[in-house]
Amino acid sequence: MKLLRIAILAATLLPLVSRATLGGAPGAGTSSSPTTLRAAPQSSPAPGAAKTTTAAPYTLRESRDANGVTIREYVLPSNVVFAVTWAGPIRPDMIALLGSYFPTYVSAAESRARGTGPLVEGSDDFRIESAGRLGRFTGAAYLPRLMPANLRAGDLQ
Repeated sequence: MKLLRIAILAATLLPLVSRATLGGAPGAGTSSSPTTLRAAPQSSPAPGAAKTTTAAPYTLRESRDANGVTIREYVLPSNVVFAVTWAGPIRPDMIALLGSYFPTYVSAAESRARGTGPLVEGSDDFRIESAGRLGRFTGAAYLPRLMPANLRAGDLQ
């Protein structure tokens, strides 16, 4: 019975195209090149202060699939995706998007009652927030241990 539930959950989440794998390199398994939106500076120098050059703590890359799902990858300078967000009319390929964290997502979804609102689960290693209804799905998954110090989970869009 549990295997049947996992199979049904996986079938409903089967997607069409994915861009990144959480904890892996950006754009893994994609044929189109995502757009780099911006590099977030660590801080702005105070007026009159000496300007120092520091590396941006992360880069934000955005891509959109043929179904209109927007996927944003938050990438560290070490070329590791520490967070992904999605928004669109359907869920993206959660297996490809979450990679090795997909089983944690499935167990979190199974542990709560159906129809009780958004899925918000996590630990110090992996956190996921997913919500939606027919035609409008949004979510974010991130690795708290890899997030830059000046970035809060609420800043992920």
